[in-house]
Amino acid sequence: MDLAKFAIEKRLVSALLTLVILLLGYVSYTSLPRFEDPEFIIRSAQVITPYSGASAEEVSEEVTDVIETAIQQLAGIKKVTSTSSAGLSKVTVEFTIAAAKTRDILAQKFTQLRAKISDTERQLPPNAGTPQVYDDYGDVYAQYYAVTGDGYSLSEIHHYLDTLQRELVLVKGVSKVIQIGVPQEIIYVNYQPSRLIQLGLSASQIAQVLEGQNLVVSGGSVKAGNLRVVFRPGAAVSSLQSLEELVISDPKGGRSFRLKDIATVTRGIKDPISKRLYRDGKPAIGLAISNVLGGNVVEMGDAVRARIKELESLRPVGIDIIPVSEQSESVRISVNDFVLNVVMALGIVVGTLLLFMGIRSGLLMGGILLVTVAGTLLGMNLYGLDMQRISLGALIIALGMLVDNAIVVVEGTLVRIHKGESPASAAVAVVNQTKWPLLGGTVVGFLAFSPIGFSPDGTGEYAGSLFWTISIALLFSWLIAIWLTPYYCTVMLKGEKASKNAEGEQEGAFLAAYRKLLTFALHYRYVTIILAFGLLGLSFAATPYMKQGFFPSSTRAQFVVDYFLPEGTDIEQTQNDTAKIAEHIRGLPGVTGTNRMAGGGHPRFMLIYDAGSDNNAYGQILVDVKGYEDIDPLLTSVREYIEANFPAAFTKVWKFKLGPGGGSAIEAKFTGQDSVVLRELSEQAKRIYAEAGAVAVKDDWREMVKVIRPRIREENMRRLGLTQGDITKAIAAHFSGTAIGVYREGDELQQILFRPDEADRKGAETLQTIQIFNSGTGKYIPITQVVESFDTELENAQLLRENRALAIKAQADPAPGDNATDLFARVKGKVEAIDLPVGYNLKWGGESGDSAEANAGLASTMPLGFGAMVLVVFLLFNAVRQPVIIWLTVPLIGVGIIWGLIVTGTALEFMGILAVLSLTGMLIKNAIVLIDQTDLEISEGKPRLSAVIDSSVSRVRPVSLGVLTTVLGVVPLLWDPFFKSLAVVIIFGLSFATLLTLIVVPTLYSVFFRVKGDETVKEG
Repeated sequence: MDLAKFAIEKRLVSALLTLVILLLGYVSYTSLPRFEDPEFIIRSAQVITPYSGASAEEVSEEVTDVIETAIQQLAGIKKVTSTSSAGLSKVTVEFTIAAAKTRDILAQKFTQLRAKISDTERQLPPNAGTPQVYDDYGDVYAQYYAVTGDGYSLSEIHHYLDTLQRELVLVKGVSKVIQIGVPQEIIYVNYQPSRLIQLGLSASQIAQVLEGQNLVVSGGSVKAGNLRVVFRPGAAVSSLQSLEELVISDPKGGRSFRLKDIATVTRGIKDPISKRLYRDGKPAIGLAISNVLGGNVVEMGDAVRARIKELESLRPVGIDIIPVSEQSESVRISVNDFVLNVVMALGIVVGTLLLFMGIRSGLLMGGILLVTVAGTLLGMNLYGLDMQRISLGALIIALGMLVDNAIVVVEGTLVRIHKGESPASAAVAVVNQTKWPLLGGTVVGFLAFSPIGFSPDGTGEYAGSLFWTISIALLFSWLIAIWLTPYYCTVMLKGEKASKNAEGEQEGAFLAAYRKLLTFALHYRYVTIILAFGLLGLSFAATPYMKQGFFPSSTRAQFVVDYFLPEGTDIEQTQNDTAKIAEHIRGLPGVTGTNRMAGGGHPRFMLIYDAGSDNNAYGQILVDVKGYEDIDPLLTSVREYIEANFPAAFTKVWKFKLGPGGGSAIEAKFTGQDSVVLRELSEQAKRIYAEAGAVAVKDDWREMVKVIRPRIREENMRRLGLTQGDITKAIAAHFSGTAIGVYREGDELQQILFRPDEADRKGAETLQTIQIFNSGTGKYIPITQVVESFDTELENAQLLRENRALAIKAQADPAPGDNATDLFARVKGKVEAIDLPVGYNLKWGGESGDSAEANAGLASTMPLGFGAMVLVVFLLFNAVRQPVIIWLTVPLIGVGIIWGLIVTGTALEFMGILAVLSLTGMLIKNAIVLIDQTDLEISEGKPRLSAVIDSSVSRVRPVSLGVLTTVLGVVPLLWDPFFKSLAVVIIFGLSFATLLTLIVVPTLYSVFFRVKGDETVKEG
């Protein structure tokens, strides 16, 4: 079917289709989901198993190993990592992308995981807890607030948030609402040990009384006439006063006591305290809200804020809800900025076309571009893409490329009109002449992006929408060029022959100069080729001066302070230190607020943010600043303050990164079987880091911790009828208390803890006063009768494993002014020179490892993409020499790329590598257009040298305009850190490559086809 002829003959249909495309494009723009970053699936789940009383080594051997063995039996496992700490096993399983491509398949994998873990429960030690599988590990809480209240306790704030939480979870678009930093209320029953010993009572006796009084049990029912009436006894313990009045009986002594006679009942917060949040120094509770899968985070955020405002009457005066991170606002700003960039790019492209093609042609091209953009948005909506950093960037990249096909059609139509043809016949003839070469060039153009579209790693999934967006855009631009553009030409272009004007003379002078230069290059063809590729060789020789990178820093107006005290430090010390640091930070210029967490990190409020594990010795401060430009000087200032005032601590002050990755920039991972050997290898690597000027030098095992180990007199213990468990429980009861029941208050259950008065359990010196209750005799036995001594020892606080082997990471970051690539180059050789014992291995992680993994993903799909591009070019020409000429010119893009990056001081980051791939497609497309015209003119009988020169001259304008619109279209991206590397590569690479291509392609053609210098007149 001749689409061009159809569009011209059915003018009303063409006009209506244009309006439909514009309307549906606008509807798609308003309805497309919006996110800050692309949604990618976190294919991980955690299996958490408590094993109270066990050391890290015991947890690793008796629990973690069993869980890991079960998990490894599942298909599609990418990696299994684990952290075994005192009393707790955490095993994280990650599935491959190939095994869990969609969320539905991933859900099936999680179901299989649960079944496998359930089957292994009987293999665990008797006193190990039930393993729990958490598959919401990757949930992102797009709206994150700190709720404070002057004059209110955290418990009172929590009660208000319970009400708010129930309302917000019903808001459209909301998936989950959680609270962070909620204090756990405990009912403490404090007693004097001497009094309990005197009365001969034990904690278990009191627990039995509470259990019977406070259990919810069925009271049965009775028939009363035609009704069945249920008995519903009231709670025996309905208040703290009723708890104090409970009667405790001693069956052996025949005595009874009220609980208040032997103990004091109080309400308090669990000791030691758990993770706490502070906003600008005020105690707060975090309120985190996640978005439903695929929902519009902007609409969800607006709906949440609107609902909070509607419920204003429920909020007590003095309680404030302060945003910590509102992704809806970030996305709104980000999308608006990108839309502004798109509008700027659109204006630049249209302005360029108006300048070089005249008013009518320029307006025609601007209209075609608008229709193509609308069609692209429609295609994105139909394909299920969304608006986020990558897809919007792809739109900007595509803007300049979108007009390439239409420029060829419009330019060819103008040439024929100037020769006297009507616009209709001229447009149809040009489309029929160029549609297949244009399709070949278009396919090659988007195939250049295919390596990222099909990359099998996480980075490919993150940036994959770049390929699909550009593919949709380019294919639609080709369709518009061969279908509706001829109709637009008949509307906008006049049929009379254009008269020569000043613009034409100026253009003629430019083309005349190009003709002379090309003729000179063809005369000295071999010198021209040597010079071109010599320049390329010189450029590659300069690559050591080119910076390298992975993903750039974010422009988010926040930075992070990670604060670590020695492992085993009490959380109160962490809280006090971070409070002083946060107070200092708030006094620095540019800082607008601090969000401090003691005992752990913040929830995952960004997809690319991964919170650290809960740890009493760890604190994190999220610092708000006026603008991201203020961050760099603050990083150094804050780090120096902490190092000077808190010498016992380790700290890392860092900015958010764009793209996947995270953790330390430099990571050397040692694996083996002996923890002592691994720690020594890590220490060697850390010394190398420090000597190289790195900062934040640490390892992920942290320090060893002190433990008190009782030396038990085995014979005495057995003679007195005690067990090691009795001794351990007595020590735990003395310092931590014994859970003797629960207290029901509304919809909450509060633990009742039976423990000695503070004076009797304060300090390790009270160990000698502990009494052990013998349930057989009903008497207390001094611990000194069964424990010889209490020795202090060191043990690992945690053991980390990866794929069943112990693994320790020696980590570091570059100092301010340094970069990860240079630091890695300085330490790589020395670390790899460390003598590894047999059975031990070294693998690099961090930014280098992430970059290597991402590049490996690209490398695995690159042969397919480039193979398809080569195939398309060969099929297009049905010959060998033309494709060889085209591919020989591809390396010339390196000239502009290398010098552009060096001159601007821009690092070649991952997005820059993608731009290199895209330039390949752009350059090939230009070369296809050029060579196809040369072949056409030769086939029409023109002498070959004249055909080479004339076809090159005739294609200078469309090729140059295509390049110019592409280059100018990405100019707005120079101010976006994420796309700056890509923009520099395209601007410099395409500009210089095109200049060289317009000379080198004709020259290579003359060499390969042995075009003689006298083939300028017809023979015979």
